[in-house]
Amino acid sequence: MAYSDRYYTRSFLPSGAFPPAVRWLLISNVGIWLLYFLTLISGASSAAKWFQSLWLVPQDVVERFQLWQLFTYLFLHDPRGFGHILFNMLTLWMFGADLERGWGARRFLKYYFLCGIGAGICVVIVNYTPFGDPATRTIGASGAIYGLLMAFGMLYPDTTVLFSFLFPMKAKYFVMIIGAIAFLSSLGANTGVSNVAHLGGMLFGYVYLKSQQRRVSQPRFNPVAALRREYQNWRVQRAKKKFEVYLRKHGGPWVN
Repeated sequence: MAYSDRYYTRSFLPSGAFPPAVRWLLISNVGIWLLYFLTLISGASSAAKWFQSLWLVPQDVVERFQLWQLFTYLFLHDPRGFGHILFNMLTLWMFGADLERGWGARRFLKYYFLCGIGAGICVVIVNYTPFGDPATRTIGASGAIYGLLMAFGMLYPDTTVLFSFLFPMKAKYFVMIIGAIAFLSSLGANTGVSNVAHLGGMLFGYVYLKSQQRRVSQPRFNPVAALRREYQNWRVQRAKKKFEVYLRKHGGPWVN
């Protein structure tokens, strides 16, 4: 996947291509993946077990209250290959950089972890239904990444995206397609990919962004400001009445 404001006019490495939050996430995810990989090939069983304790396992979260797994699983990727982390980090950079530049690092990280943890909560809930398995193990930042894709599609709907680096389409249609793929995949056979996490990240991202839009369009009621406005209106009306009385006494013209 790749994107540009006008098809192919954006340079490959624009100025500020790696804003601080995206850069921090890239370094931390790649660094942890590399440590996990070295642990796996070295045969250090105790270190491998420590990494496994950071996986998201619904049974551990609910029955053993290991709530930190809802956060730590976002930094773990399959150490047996490069595809998992490559896709997530490439997508994080391509879509997250513009979002962070528009939002700022703090709001970007808040949204990122909201989507990631929300995706983890969805994984836990679904695996405690008759269709799931509480012992299922989940790793990867895909829930947060799909939340970023949702945000990009909502905030930059007409930006052109290259689906699979080949097919140009508007971001809003791209988000619809990947959402439909994740949904249909979740109904099929188990492929080892947590489509529930993908959908959960998109769902939490959508709800958060919609709530922010409503907050902007309908500002919170401020009683102090309302009283101040009423007081100012009262003073204006009082001055107007005094002026009208003055005009009546002195025969002046009416104004409106």
